[in-house]
Amino acid sequence: MAEAKTVKKNRRSSSSFVKFLIYFLCIALTILSIMPFLIMVVNSTRSTTQIQAHAISLIPSKYLLKNLAILTGKSFNPLRGFLNSLLISLGATACTIYFSTLTAFALVAYDWKLRQPFFTFIMAIMMIPAQLVSIGFYQFMYKIHLTNNFLPLILPAIAAPTCVFFMRQFMIPSLHVDILNSARIDGSGEFHTFNVIVLPIMKPALATQAIFSFVSSWNNLFLPMILLTKQEKYTMPIMVSLLKGDIYKTEYGSIYLGLTLTVLPLFIVYFLLSKYIIAGVALGGVKG
Repeated sequence: MAEAKTVKKNRRSSSSFVKFLIYFLCIALTILSIMPFLIMVVNSTRSTTQIQAHAISLIPSKYLLKNLAILTGKSFNPLRGFLNSLLISLGATACTIYFSTLTAFALVAYDWKLRQPFFTFIMAIMMIPAQLVSIGFYQFMYKIHLTNNFLPLILPAIAAPTCVFFMRQFMIPSLHVDILNSARIDGSGEFHTFNVIVLPIMKPALATQAIFSFVSSWNNLFLPMILLTKQEKYTMPIMVSLLKGDIYKTEYGSIYLGLTLTVLPLFIVYFLLSKYIIAGVALGGVKG
């Protein structure tokens, strides 16, 4: 009996130590994840001299309005950049999640001869870097006079192989053919069935991919940089990239403020849809 009690006590001690270690690692990783954003926000309130003297500080300063004045003096228009980025990101996100789900629906709900080769082709496209076709894409947009236009940054989001793959993996165990057959018997058309029945079932996956797509589109710098040359068309990342100083001085405080203004909408979108991330990714991974 004494030996059994000793074994139980040792097991409890070992379990408590493991739990403590797990919590400690989680807390440490959380702090490491939050720290860069906290430093960025604090540095946006500091002057260039303070940042050069002490790059890392957790104490806010009083130069926020001055840094904002420097931004506007450099033709940095946060409102214009925010609206441009928001229009592009919302349009690209809507195209990505709707048409990717529609493609996944065609791959799951219908049995047609070339279904598997078509899915293999979509997966093969994932291996092609976007930069590889950027020159040809720009030349094509230039010939059809769509440079300095938001459409070339929104419409290509219709073809999103990664999102199609995720939606398909989530849809395979979630969507039952009997539900679709019942809707068809009741006279529901295919698009009506998709919009009314399939999309609500896919809500966790839609929210998860909406976050990923919005963040990716918002942070996109390469294509907007080569397609948008007019200042009134600039997005937030382009404006921040142009906040470099001359050969004598760089206003680091204003750069940090520009980065903070760029990242702020991403935090808002994340907090609005964050409850779906873990559920959506976990369900998509387990059910696949």
